[in-house]
Amino acid sequence: MMIGQFLEYLRYERNKSVLTVQNYGEDLLRFELFFKKLDDHLSWESVDSDVIREWVDSMMDKGNSASSICRRLSALRTFFRFALLKGLVKSDPTRFVKNPKTERPLPQFLKEKEIEKLLDGEKIWDNTFDGVRDRTVIMTFYETGIRLSELISLDDVSVDFGRNLIKVTGKRNKQRIVPFGEGLAGTLRRYISLRDEVVDKRCNALFLSDKGLRLTKGQIQYMVRRHLGMVSTLKKRSPHVIRHTFATSLLNNGADIKSIKELLGHESVVTTEIYAHVTFEELKRIYKHAHPRA
Repeated sequence: MMIGQFLEYLRYERNKSVLTVQNYGEDLLRFELFFKKLDDHLSWESVDSDVIREWVDSMMDKGNSASSICRRLSALRTFFRFALLKGLVKSDPTRFVKNPKTERPLPQFLKEKEIEKLLDGEKIWDNTFDGVRDRTVIMTFYETGIRLSELISLDDVSVDFGRNLIKVTGKRNKQRIVPFGEGLAGTLRRYISLRDEVVDKRCNALFLSDKGLRLTKGQIQYMVRRHLGMVSTLKKRSPHVIRHTFATSLLNNGADIKSIKELLGHESVVTTEIYAHVTFEELKRIYKHAHPRA
């Protein structure tokens, strides 16, 4: 009865999709089945936070992922907020239950020899406009660590060749300045010269299609995926993998976490610290492979 009322509320008052309503219903029925098996005298009005914690423990014992458990707890929290608002229960036991910690997957990155082969491989690139532009895009990702959206939004005026700096507009329109080396400076100049010679420029974007329009997200993702596939067996081959490669390379060559944080445009150093874990895991792998007593 209570579950039915809640699902109608989701469908007709919250305009949730049929699939969402179905998923919420299944999660709530799972919990109801659990507490009835635990004690057939229990009801939605009498379950407490200890019962919910036992449910979480049982799901973890069965091998459910933390993200799946968090999703089911979210359904339960939404249900109890509704029931409390409607006077169907006197308290919300989910208030005292914490989500299980979800492990963040370690970011994937290219090995040093792979990125060198990608950028310097003679058989990978040609001297056509597409070839020069694509190599410049990938080199810009690797030498600045900027995000896909940030690269797309770059205009010609974003690049300061006098000081070798790029002005980047990041998340929430927050701007930062990222330096780059002479290698990228020369590559950018060559690209811009060729672009202005062969393309009918229709906007102020730095990176253009052969039709003179700003490159799209899909075009760049396809470009990166195709070229990374030439040098790497990683399943994930995206611009973000090159961003991870940038950060990992800096850390492996002595840069401190706070400096990397500023270059990446992270709000918190906690986000950047994931790269320290990557480096440590790589060191463990190398040790296990190389040490005779490992």
